[in-house]
Amino acid sequence: MHFRITALATELVDPEDVKSFSVVSDLEPASLAAATVRDGVGEVLPGGEHVMIEVAAIRRLAGDRVGPGWEDDLAGMLAYAEKKGWTSEDGTAVRAHVERG
Repeated sequence: MHFRITALATELVDPEDVKSFSVVSDLEPASLAAATVRDGVGEVLPGGEHVMIEVAAIRRLAGDRVGPGWEDDLAGMLAYAEKKGWTSEDGTAVRAHVERG
């Protein structure tokens, strides 16, 4: 899955794919930061190369587009990210690399 963040909107693309996780955007770091706050998905980390995406935003944007086993798949993805140190201390957000494009 990845988040496509533009100046107009944020979209969760392919939420069933829990094997990948990124943010795709052409926005400069300041504009990307404003967009993540505007759409309630998270916050850009210093340097602008990563975004801490709120787990609640993943669930909200996935909505009814995922199957019944998705919550378990998401939990597995989050557990893996936690082992790698890619989650917030409280587990409410997960780090995504920003891909330009």
